[in-house]
Amino acid sequence: MKIFRGFHHPGIARACALTIGNFDGVHRGHQAMLALLNSEAAQRGVESCVLTFEPHPRDYFAGVHRKPDLAPARIGTLRDKLTELNRCGVQQTIVLPFDARLAAQSPQAFIDEVLVRGLGARYVLVGDDFRFGAQRAGDYAMLDAAGPAHGFDVARINSYEISAPQARPGSSGPGLRVSSSAVRQALAAGDMQGAARLLGRPYAISGHVVHGRKLGRALGASSVAAGDGFRTLNLRFAHWKPAASGIFAVLVHGLSNAPLPGVANLGVRPSLDPHDVNGGRVLLETHCLTWPADLGPEGAYGKIVRVELLHKLHDELKYDGLDALTAGIAKDCADARAYFASAHALTLTSLHTETRRQTTRDRI
Repeated sequence: MKIFRGFHHPGIARACALTIGNFDGVHRGHQAMLALLNSEAAQRGVESCVLTFEPHPRDYFAGVHRKPDLAPARIGTLRDKLTELNRCGVQQTIVLPFDARLAAQSPQAFIDEVLVRGLGARYVLVGDDFRFGAQRAGDYAMLDAAGPAHGFDVARINSYEISAPQARPGSSGPGLRVSSSAVRQALAAGDMQGAARLLGRPYAISGHVVHGRKLGRALGASSVAAGDGFRTLNLRFAHWKPAASGIFAVLVHGLSNAPLPGVANLGVRPSLDPHDVNGGRVLLETHCLTWPADLGPEGAYGKIVRVELLHKLHDELKYDGLDALTAGIAKDCADARAYFASAHALTLTSLHTETRRQTTRDRI
């Protein structure tokens, strides 16, 4: 997949089938939309293209109005969004900076400058609640009316629903609407299985392993094999407001041929000095319950790993001193081991395949 910052680049396709949105999480509703987009692009002989925004428009307006509560919690990083768009078969993605100029652009100017001259849209697919332009004044009807004059077709996809968890096989009761808001709600509640059903995969965060204070090596070193203490893999979560937070049982991909079980802290680490080397940023700190011997103590730095958050153990806690912190981490490790040993872990892990299979009760 080709990735461009803005649309003033010579490598951008001269014509495309386009969809527009934030695509936070790239959930099952997004995936259905992208499958349709790819099909329409192939029929027209053009490339499939996603136009997305960074920062999220609501992040921008939260900053302008100095009201951080207006910003939505972020499900995934830009890296993870682009990875999932690529996995869905999108051929090019345009990351458009959302700034004052774009916020003030009229709907007609957006159509003229971005869709027509910038991206050469031949087909535009949007969601049923799509709005665009300054003051969100543009809507589907306006886009549909502009299509014939500018040489592009317009289509709208309805909300995507999956069967509710309690629904009986063969029932026709109300389904569960898939949306980024629903994923955020599941993650905030610590319902990792519910989030996985909405996403079509376990919730995961990926990134480069960065250096931290290396405090984990000293914590409990006398009681941990090889004197390594609770060594952690540190991944930065770029947004200040992650949709999930707390302590989780996880699987780590990218360090060995098989995923490694572990326990992870996603958040601001309230028991540590806020002025540490990571500057008080949100971190995903993961301790692998088994460590590949061939990596050695420094072998993970710089690697790109993916951490799947499978089960929430508890919220972040503030411990009184390093001894209490050590005891708390040891208990979390024991609880994570118990989780992976349980029959429930087998059920949740099966979501790798079960949530990817659309049933006849899933509907658009």
